[in-house]
Amino acid sequence: MTSKISAKQAVLFTAINYIGVAIGVISTVLIYPLDKELLGIVRYVDAFAQLLFPIMVLGSTNALINFYPSLSQKLQEKLFSFSLLSIVKMAVLVAIVIALSSFYLDGEKFKYLLIAFPLGLFMAYVELYKRQATNLQKLSVPTFYEKIIPKLALPLVFILVLYGAVSTDSALGLYVVAYGVIMVLVGRYVFKHYRHKLFNSYEDLFEQLPKKNYYAYSLYSFAGSFGAFFAFRVDSLMIPEFISFDANGTYNIAVTLASTLAIPATGVFALYAPVIARLIKENAWGELNIKYKNVCKYLFFIGAFLFSCIMVGIEPLFLILPTYENLAPSLPVIYILGINVVINMSTGFNTEIISYSKYYRFNLIAILSLMVLNIVLNWYLLSQTDLGILGVAYATLISLTLFNLAKTLYIYKKMGLWPFDKSFVKMVAFFVVVVLLVFEIPLTNYSWFDLLYKVFLVVVIHLIALYKFQWVPEITDYLNKLKTKIVG
Repeated sequence: MTSKISAKQAVLFTAINYIGVAIGVISTVLIYPLDKELLGIVRYVDAFAQLLFPIMVLGSTNALINFYPSLSQKLQEKLFSFSLLSIVKMAVLVAIVIALSSFYLDGEKFKYLLIAFPLGLFMAYVELYKRQATNLQKLSVPTFYEKIIPKLALPLVFILVLYGAVSTDSALGLYVVAYGVIMVLVGRYVFKHYRHKLFNSYEDLFEQLPKKNYYAYSLYSFAGSFGAFFAFRVDSLMIPEFISFDANGTYNIAVTLASTLAIPATGVFALYAPVIARLIKENAWGELNIKYKNVCKYLFFIGAFLFSCIMVGIEPLFLILPTYENLAPSLPVIYILGINVVINMSTGFNTEIISYSKYYRFNLIAILSLMVLNIVLNWYLLSQTDLGILGVAYATLISLTLFNLAKTLYIYKKMGLWPFDKSFVKMVAFFVVVVLLVFEIPLTNYSWFDLLYKVFLVVVIHLIALYKFQWVPEITDYLNKLKTKIVG
């Protein structure tokens, strides 16, 4: 496997993600606010599925990425085959546990858990196929299926419910079917580019890759993924319990819009994962540190640039829309979660560095600590204050900032890698000053004008500063090429 990231794959990956985001944003601001309770229920079921699928995967997807480069072609095939069968076995165990849980859960919760089971199974296989596609450096098509189909399916079922064509339960069923279609399409694509068969014996695989090492890594990865649910996704389960499905819908509107900032990071992390694994195995710390710094600067600039546009322009945009009254409660949550996303992006691929190093166990400690902190903060702010979903947003910001800080310091202490320099600090200070100054400019009575001139100010000021100070060489080079094409 080459260490060079395919530029075509990176561009396609990012483009597909943004197409999916565009569809999702349109749905979020025009369709979902019309029935926030239904959105809250869908995200509640989705949260159950996100809880189940790490159990079914049991760390096999991370193990596939971690051990794949060090194996021969035949053993690579066996590792993938073993992962396929492992999900089936774990799904059977999960089904048994769900059946037993019917004695303890009330009817509505058990119903949503049943609907979540096939959704979680489909997600598990989609995740495995995506990891194999990452090994093959053919991630764009699976990304297209995964990012576009749900974005089309969910607004469609919303429209069907809004017009009385289907019930809420039927809509949830259609949403699950959409993920089944994704699983089939992604699997078909991977098998088209990867000759594969199931094996009866895996003795030679585990002679070269000791079972103790495989299961130790897989279980640690599972614990991290399982803890990650409680660290990152537990909000969608807790908000309905303490407030309502409607409030869950309001919060998830904010989550959807804020998460658009992270699309460039998603592509970079996915495509760099095999490269990071190889560089660590080769002890190429100098090369890794350069990539670490460059990626952190690049992702911070992209994230902060997009967040600046959202922060100064989203309220004028909402004022233009017919759904403003339903969208307005999400505004303060969007600001808080947006800051959180930028902080997460600015620390680069610190999780991946730890995951593929001999210190991978620290990820488990960090995730479990984050899980406890996030749950405690959510419980306290939901039950002991009147902040509501704003309290959930604060809990997320506090816990994830501490989480990223801890990982960054740990990497520096153990591996001597540090992602920040003076130019990074200057860039952060500049962004903060500019966005606050433009944000504080009072709105006029003309929302279109407010939207255009505020976003225009932010874009022009940031691009001029970036070009003048050359904080991010990759983007400066791109601007120089663009300038040459236009002028020359």
